[in-house]
Amino acid sequence: MSIHSLPIVSTARPPVPVMPSFVGDGFNRVRLVSLSTALPLAERDTLEPLSRRVSLDQKETLFSQDEPACSVFIVTSGALRLYRILPDGRRQVTGFAFPGDFLGLSMLDRFAVSADALGPVTACRFERLAFRNLVFGQPGLMMHLHEITGQELSRAKDMMMLLGRRTADERIASFLTGLQDRYVRIGRSSVTLELPMGRLDIADHLGLTIETVSRTLSRLDRDGCILIVPGGVRLIDQARLDRMSAH
Repeated sequence: MSIHSLPIVSTARPPVPVMPSFVGDGFNRVRLVSLSTALPLAERDTLEPLSRRVSLDQKETLFSQDEPACSVFIVTSGALRLYRILPDGRRQVTGFAFPGDFLGLSMLDRFAVSADALGPVTACRFERLAFRNLVFGQPGLMMHLHEITGQELSRAKDMMMLLGRRTADERIASFLTGLQDRYVRIGRSSVTLELPMGRLDIADHLGLTIETVSRTLSRLDRDGCILIVPGGVRLIDQARLDRMSAH
């Protein structure tokens, strides 16, 4: 069962707690205001009364593929893996969600992907109808969400090109530089990149095997392009990575 299928108001001890938001010095206000890359301040204040806190432990599911999409989420900490199970049973990782990312903005009747926590995750949850009504009455907020949706479409287009004709080295380089860009936007280190996802997640995202991902990372490490460190990689030869990503 995913957190999405749980009621908004928590009962005695649900598997994943869903707590009411707090105005003033409450948890959600602190979290939302800290996400300067997600929304302008006035729009965050507008969304504040509608938000509910969601907490996930590693491997817990925020929502599942084909579940009714009754909620919109903003990730406030941690990272999630977004994936689809194909008709033949294979898994396609479509992306990863980080702090500041919206999930469920497409307003489809059902979620097209599943979202699992790669570690401890917190998010703010909004009831879909209330969120939609608020957006329709706030032109500035609607414009900002259109920009976010445009960025997601651009990433999807880049991924189609990435899976089309690029080599394993180019795919890995593009993945790392793309992750670097996203980390810069949320104020994280752009030199040493945390990799909360595993090698298999990266493989299923880039259309490679786990063995190819491991060999490619090891080769880039030996060549002095990156340095594999506990929990991530350090980008050593930025110019070379950028050239590989630009092919």
